Amino acid sequence: MPNRSSVAGHTPQRTCVICRKKNEKVKMIRFVLNEKNIIIDYRQRLNMRGYYTCDDNGCILLLDRWIKKKSRKSN
Repeated sequence: MPNRSSVAGHTPQRTCVICRKKNEKVKMIRFVLNEKNIIIDYRQRLNMRGYYTCDDNGCILLLDRWIKKKSRKSN
């Protein structure tokens, strides 16, 4: 029995870490955090924990604040 993701026409969905809206994976920007540095993963293949944000100026501008907040939680 095939699972839901193997159905033809399925498009992966991701959630923006800033505004929490869901969108297609290819329309989102993937980035990873490497010791408080942001690495934009254009090819979406880095072997690290990835986060997604909308391709929207508002979400991208708030990304720095989100990273600072995340780094405080991990300490």
